Amino acid sequence: MSVNVALIGAGAMGGAIGTRLAETGNTLRVFDLDPERVSALVAKGAVSAASAAEAASGADYVITSLNAPRIVDNAVFAENGVADGARPGTLIIDMSSIDPGATRELAAKAEERGLRWVDSPLSGGAPKALVGELTLMAGGSEKDVADALNVLKFVSSNYTHMGPVGAGQTTKLINQVLCGLGFLAVAEATQLALDAGVDAAKIPTALKGGRADSAILQEYMPRFVSRDYRRTGRIDNMVKDLNGAQDLARKTHTAMPLTAVCAEVHRMLTAAGLGGEDQAALMEYFKGPDKENFK
Repeated sequence: MSVNVALIGAGAMGGAIGTRLAETGNTLRVFDLDPERVSALVAKGAVSAASAAEAASGADYVITSLNAPRIVDNAVFAENGVADGARPGTLIIDMSSIDPGATRELAAKAEERGLRWVDSPLSGGAPKALVGELTLMAGGSEKDVADALNVLKFVSSNYTHMGPVGAGQTTKLINQVLCGLGFLAVAEATQLALDAGVDAAKIPTALKGGRADSAILQEYMPRFVSRDYRRTGRIDNMVKDLNGAQDLARKTHTAMPLTAVCAEVHRMLTAAGLGGEDQAALMEYFKGPDKENFK
């Protein structure tokens, strides 16, 4: 059964979510400050909205896919925001990756305006969104999280209720710690294989099914080897998420030495102008004057 959805934010991730929703027969109204992003979804069957309020008007669900709490707050609660157009009781599903504390504050503001809130950050990136295989971790009331599945079922294959509002975002931070460390470990191992003269392109097959195997190894070592830097994510977004994990660790007094190193590498690459590049560009960290295998 199709649903009526408003999408606020049509960047790399939001655009993929919107594409999947449109292609699976749902009614989709989209708002983004970048008209080219909106046009790309309109070409796939979505309807353009002049504001977040217009997009939310009449929608059964509102999905936000944005980069920071301030941006989410503005999109929902500023003039002509979602709250100005949404019907009372409308469920807002925030698929952004933002701070758990900020999420709880946003949910409280939504409740004051008669709106419901579920935080449902994701793992799997744009490629998994396009085929409906995202992994989603949700925070909110049991009823709201179950209701959100009516639309999220089109983009996900793994959907878990983690607890109250904010629990989804906390789980996403843990996911990002594991992913950040995984990306860096595979990039480092790739460079060692190249320097040692091993055919690194064969390593994912050689290690498949063993304890070192992972989705990151299978997807990214071939990309690291070939320097395939096509963008399915951003290094600076990983910086944001690792910063969030470190902030949470300070509050919980959790020692995270490996995360600290990983975050610094990502910050260095961002400072070098690679923040907008995909995680595949981690290989640039290992670039040196004697590395002839680099572009």
